[in-house]
Amino acid sequence: MWKLFSKAGEPGWASIIPIYNTIVFLKIGGKPWWWLFLFCIPIAGLVFAILALVTFTERFGKGAGYVIGILLFPLTLIFLPMLAFGDSKYLGPKTE
Repeated sequence: MWKLFSKAGEPGWASIIPIYNTIVFLKIGGKPWWWLFLFCIPIAGLVFAILALVTFTERFGKGAGYVIGILLFPLTLIFLPMLAFGDSKYLGPKTE
């Protein structure tokens, strides 16, 4: 996560600070900081976490395939390092 935060222009050390890393993660994904409280709701929190992960990966130019990979293989650490050390670039906020 340190490398991903750095790619997005945020300080890498923010990835190792509990709670603050989630706030920065939400900021990179373009979600408001108060979504942190939504993560604490038992079932709805999982849905909001997945939505935040979708927008986070979209900011790096990746789609739903990456989100599914991250969710299916969380302990193998395959997709997050591919996102961090691969050729993906931080695209910034979506402009529509």
